[in-house]
Amino acid sequence: MKRIALLWLLGLLSACGYNEFQSRDEAVKAAWGEVVNQYQRRADLIPNLVNTVKGYASHERETLEAVTRARAAATSIQVTPETLNNPEAFKRFQQAQGELSSALSRLLAVSENYPNLKADASFRDLQSQLEGTENRITVARQRYIQSVREYNILARSFPTNLTAMAMHYEVKPSFTVDNEKAISNAPAVNFGK
Repeated sequence: MKRIALLWLLGLLSACGYNEFQSRDEAVKAAWGEVVNQYQRRADLIPNLVNTVKGYASHERETLEAVTRARAAATSIQVTPETLNNPEAFKRFQQAQGELSSALSRLLAVSENYPNLKADASFRDLQSQLEGTENRITVARQRYIQSVREYNILARSFPTNLTAMAMHYEVKPSFTVDNEKAISNAPAVNFGK
């Protein structure tokens, strides 16, 4: 009888999913680390890009200052593994990164007005690096979203949801888009201007 009880207990423990939670949690942390790494790469490129543009577009001070402020705000948010479990801190981080993306878009739009700047080799190199970094950010965010999805499925599925409740494994937040309604409509293109 003791053997049957022991076998039943071992079977129950193997189905609880504790080790799988640990594995998935580490995967989420690793994916998040890559997201942060790519955001840092972008933040490191920005001062060089701003300084290159300054030389050509000195009267575009407002745009340059906006990029600098957005970078400072984005890098001032301390990101730790606990950020993943704090929806408010996670949202603040996402918002700061979104504002930085917006400011960078405006900076690159300003560069279109300066043919000499667009011809400058260092600007082209920096712009290319920035575009590559934006692509890396997208890939890192996709991997993070996938890791969170797998973790959340584990946390919500029976019988591992019982372990999640017992061990206080909360559902993790995923990336969201602040202006989802605005981006759901295709932009209007007008060549008549």
